[in-house]
Order: sequence, then C-alpha cells, then structure tokens
Amino acid sequence: MFFLPCLNNQYRTFLLTIFVLFGSFAPIAYAYASDIIFASWNIQHLGHGDHKKYTGLAAIAGKVDLLAIQEVMTEDGVLRLKKAVEKHTDEQWSYLISHPVGTKSYKEMYAFLWRNSAVESVQSHKVYPDKGDRFIREPFSAKFRSKHDGSELAVGTIHILYGQGVKDRTPEIQALADYWRWMQKTYPSTSIVVAGDFNMPPTHEAWSALKRYAKPLITEGASTLSEKNGQYANLYDNIWVDRDTKLKISQAGIISFPKILKLNHKDSRKHMSDHAPVYMTLGNAKLDESVVTIITPDTGFSLPDTPEEVISLILALMIALLAIFTAKNKTRRQKLMMAWKEIQKTAKKQKRSK
Repeated sequence: MFFLPCLNNQYRTFLLTIFVLFGSFAPIAYAYASDIIFASWNIQHLGHGDHKKYTGLAAIAGKVDLLAIQEVMTEDGVLRLKKAVEKHTDEQWSYLISHPVGTKSYKEMYAFLWRNSAVESVQSHKVYPDKGDRFIREPFSAKFRSKHDGSELAVGTIHILYGQGVKDRTPEIQALADYWRWMQKTYPSTSIVVAGDFNMPPTHEAWSALKRYAKPLITEGASTLSEKNGQYANLYDNIWVDRDTKLKISQAGIISFPKILKLNHKDSRKHMSDHAPVYMTLGNAKLDESVVTIITPDTGFSLPDTPEEVISLILALMIALLAIFTAKNKTRRQKLMMAWKEIQKTAKKQKRSK
C-alpha cells in the first residue's frame, strides 16, 4: 500500500474499501479437495461373467481421478478394471473394496478406484455400522486427499434397494439423513460427499430428511440408459454434498459414455452398464464438454463456519462501512455506496461461477 499517500482521499478510501472487502472473502486455512475429477458409476454386475468390455470401461474411468463403483460382484472384476485403466492411461492406480453386503441370497460390494498421481487414501475405509438394519446394502466410505494441494474429502457410496417399487426404496432414502450425520462425526472438519445409485430421483419427497444437511448436484437429465438409442430413462444416480459445501465445484453432470465409445444402447447395456456415470470437477479440473451433460451447481453465498472467520468478516465490514460513512461529503458517500453495491454484485457473480 506504499502508493496510497500519492492518491487523494476519495480514491484512497475507495481502494481501501475494495481491498478490505475482497480480502475478507479470501480462503482462510481450509483444506477441501480441489483440482480433481470425481465420479460415481454403477457398473452393472462388475466381475460377473465374461461379457464386460474392460477396454471400454477403462476409457471412461480413465477420464476421472477418483471413481466410486457400485454393484461390484467380485474383486477380480475390480482388478481387471484397474489393470485396464493403467494400460489405458499409462499411470498407476489403486483401489479399495468393501466386504460383501446384502441379503443371504444376494450380495454386492462397493469399490473406490483412483489415480495415484492425483489422489491418495488417508483414512481406513468403513462400512456403515447399520445398527437399525435399515439398509440392505450398507454404505461404504473412505477419506481421500488431493495430491495437488493436500486438500481432503470424505466419500460415501451406496446402492439403494430397488425392490418392488418406490415404497420399498423410501425407508432407505430416509435413513440417509442418519448416515450423513454419521459421516460428519466420523470425518470431522472434512467435506462430505455421498454418491451412488439411489434408485430415486432427487425431486421425490422421500429426500426431505437428507435435504436438511445436503443437496444433489445433478437435478436435470437422466442417468439410466433406455433400450432406445440416445434416450435415458431415470435420474437415479447422483452426488450429494453439504448444503454449504466448501468444495470448489466447477462442473457436475452425466458422462454420456455410449456417445464417447460410439456404442448403441443395446451393446452399452450388455457390455458396459445400464447406468451412466455422474461426476463433479473440483477446482481447475475439467472434462470435455462435448461428451458430458453439464449441470452447473447452485453455489450460493454461505456464512463463515468458524468464530475466527466470523470475527474477521465483521471487522472487515466495520472498517469498510466506516470508510464509506466518514467520506467528507454526500457526493463521495453516494459514489462509495454505489461502489459497495457493485462489489457485492461482483462477489456474488464470482461465487456462482465457481
């Protein structure tokens, strides 16, 4: 600020106001994952039979840095996918897999697969201790760190019961609120993400309990492949984040893998999956917009989370207001008030564009 004495009082006050305001909105020692691409994919019956095209699966999985997988039937299926992705990307990948969950007659597993150069696992993985036995397939979670900047996120993944209809799915959807609270306690001071195949669109009233804590990133389009080429049936797959998430989400949407691989829906459903992956990009990470459905999340302004941030923001606002109302004449005050409003508009636009 060595140049301030060279300016007259009007411009000095204006520049100090801008400096204080924008300084108060700067990040304050938070560690939330950035510059990675996360996706969730129900890869129908992964590891069951020999009909899967692992080269095709790898071409899609290789576009992201961290992938949550539902409907895993065998660990061999995950190993084959890992090897195929490593060959496709010429990079090392790692994976975690849950123990089998489900009924006595039918069980599945969950898995996480990640690019070693971008992500690392930092906390032991857990299957949700479902004391009330509310889930047929209990969710699976783990904590990850971005190698780009050391920031972190905790990810839970789930495959909700399909059953005979919405009535069978509703209790599990409602129980996700308890799971979210468990995630918050298990991974304190960490951004929470719950992703998977929910077998329920995010507009259904069954989500009301979870919506007190979280919001869906995908609110338009559909993720399940119909039998007719180019058409999708239901928005069952999604990614849920904290309502006031600190994740810097730049994109979210559905990856149109039949378009990428030039497959018709019949072959896609047979050799790949009847679900398309859903994804979000964090920080500066990007996906090719020509092969995805882009849904820009609603990132409204959120209040500070810690007492230190609250105090910092209050002090900054008090100083800025003091600078405005101590201007020497009415014309200057009016100009500074207009500048204040423009600053607020700019801050909101920047927030929405992230």
